Amino acid sequence: MAGSGRAKAAREARRSAQFSKFKNTELNLIPLVDTFVSIVFFALTTATVGELAPIVPGVTLPSSTVGAPSIQELTIGIARDISVAGSRVMSSQEAAVAQSDKPGEPLVIPQLLAVLQERADSIRKVSGEATGSLKTPLAIQGDKSMRYDLLSRVMHTARWAGFKNVTLQVQREGVEGAAPKASS
Repeated sequence: MAGSGRAKAAREARRSAQFSKFKNTELNLIPLVDTFVSIVFFALTTATVGELAPIVPGVTLPSSTVGAPSIQELTIGIARDISVAGSRVMSSQEAAVAQSDKPGEPLVIPQLLAVLQERADSIRKVSGEATGSLKTPLAIQGDKSMRYDLLSRVMHTARWAGFKNVTLQVQREGVEGAAPKASS
């Protein structure tokens, strides 16, 4: 029996030698938690950057529960008046009855086209973009009581001026604890 005691001790010694590398293993969670905190911080800070677009005075935006944040862009406001970047261009009534001076393009609003082309030219000059379509987005903030035929004419005029990236902004709702903000 003394031999079986020695054999048992030898087996235990081999087994403990085999598994000794697993005895002092620790899982350090601090770097993992730091990584997750960094990810959450960057996600929250980058998600709110685009939501700072000012709403044009006099425009009541329609509502939406889903939307992507807007980025730096030129803004057209359509309410009683049509304004570009906060400057009044003309009344909505004048725009609705304006006759196009472009042959075969009855939807173009000449006075708005002139202002948008001026803005497009200055954007091209600053950004160094060639003639043609602009990469700079154009946001349209239309009052919820606005007629859609006027919206169509404004969008058509914006495309004629060179703005190909046109977005429609709505009032964002459904976020608990947050005030409504403009969103594309």
